[in-house]
Amino acid sequence: MRPLLADQIRGIWATLLLPISANEDIDYLRFQDQLTHLAHSGIDGVYTNGTAGEFYNQTESEFDHISALTAEICERHSLPFQLGCSHMSPVISLERLQRVVSLKPSAIQVILPDWMWLTFAEMCSYLEKMAASAAPIGLVLYNPPHAKQVLSPKQWQELLASGIPLVGCKVAGGDALWYEEMQPVLERMSVFVPGHRLATGMSRGAHGSYSNVACLNPRAAADWYQLMLRDIQRALTIEKRVLGFFEEAILPFITIHGYSNTAVDKLLAAAGGWTAIGTRVRWPYHSIPENAVTSVRDLAAKWIPEFITKDN
Repeated sequence: MRPLLADQIRGIWATLLLPISANEDIDYLRFQDQLTHLAHSGIDGVYTNGTAGEFYNQTESEFDHISALTAEICERHSLPFQLGCSHMSPVISLERLQRVVSLKPSAIQVILPDWMWLTFAEMCSYLEKMAASAAPIGLVLYNPPHAKQVLSPKQWQELLASGIPLVGCKVAGGDALWYEEMQPVLERMSVFVPGHRLATGMSRGAHGSYSNVACLNPRAAADWYQLMLRDIQRALTIEKRVLGFFEEAILPFITIHGYSNTAVDKLLAAAGGWTAIGTRVRWPYHSIPENAVTSVRDLAAKWIPEFITKDN
């Protein structure tokens, strides 16, 4: 797969979820089935080892197997793919990155080291070495709202001004002021925002999403993105209903019951019914019981029926 430039990373990218068996093993057959389905769903690409991909809870042999299997299937289907090489340890993250360069992903994702905060100079040192090791494959900085260091628009501008060759990022987005302050960044690299707020993001200059909405229904998420390109006002109307669904059906699992983002993304996929991943997450994190799936599906049918009835 050829490396993608900053202005080529666009649209809906789906996270690859880990099917975890009762004995805590990864079921690679179900993983392969999930990926093959996504290759025919109309999305713009897939990525491994984000938060929902449980990058923080894999052995190195599991990481290598996931990366190789993803590259093989995506190459077969000409589906762009990014390999997440994140780890809380910068040394392990660098080793992961060095091992996957030969797989020729479209881009490589990393997080900032997660135990101690970095000074700006340390951040530059880290990203410079990661980017140099990845070249000619571009580097995407995965910086969601639960990262230990969430960068401000000013810090993103400073990183680019320092010459760090980032091609993209995943961020939480923000209000109108945040988008205004991010304009210099939006002009220079791909900026992806949360899937359930993507229409607002697109209306203010964002380029796409590493999408939680694609967990529910990848085809419907891809179609919604295409609508954003044609008719942003209609897409914003749908976003209001998407937000209503998330607020009623999904947010309580996080704010009241304390489940992780990984757990709710797997719940979304189970409710969508397009993949047999299941809701189990790896120990020590708690899984949402399977009996919650029906009520979430019913609420999706109430708020956003096109995400349930559409062929996914």
